[in-house]
Amino acid sequence: MNVLGIAGTPRKQGNSEILLRYALKPFKNNGWDIKIFLLSALTIKPCNACDSCKKTGTCIINDDMQGIYDAFQRCNAIIISSPVYYLNVNAQLLSLLDRYYAVNSTKPLEGKVGGAIAVGNGTNGGQTLALNAIYTWMLSCGIICVPGVLNGVKAVADKPGDILSQKNQLKQAEILGLNILKVAKELKSITSFNKYPKYNKKV
Repeated sequence: MNVLGIAGTPRKQGNSEILLRYALKPFKNNGWDIKIFLLSALTIKPCNACDSCKKTGTCIINDDMQGIYDAFQRCNAIIISSPVYYLNVNAQLLSLLDRYYAVNSTKPLEGKVGGAIAVGNGTNGGQTLALNAIYTWMLSCGIICVPGVLNGVKAVADKPGDILSQKNQLKQAEILGLNILKVAKELKSITSFNKYPKYNKKV
């Protein structure tokens, strides 16, 4: 089983990246393979609306998004974290979300499980709007959205590392990971059950 983590922050060791790592802890403890993409270390250009992908099935832009396309195919679950800029996800993450367009016809994330994390500078920093943006994207991809304690994880932090003093938010991130893990396991068991119907008859 594989889980994909995407940290949208352009900052290295940003607060949303730290929360993502906490959300991935339950998967590590259960022996899952974990793949993390840090957008602070990658180059993902915006979609240029050339529509070449409609003809070829692949994106014409040759950058780090190609590795993420492969990870979309392989993962069983996905968690995305983002800082909040102007009441929305940040530009680097938005480019990644838009670039899904190139593989939308094959729906590599359909039926998989996902959750979201948003960190803003202030209690009215737009965290809910950013979470809604990520979850709306997930739904459009066919992802089964899983909540944490309430919905996704929201946090207030500014300088890198500030979130480490907020034990409750770190715990909330782990709970989100646990919930996604539980749903993914249930789906796996249901899929395995339905795969062999002749052996599943009651006696």
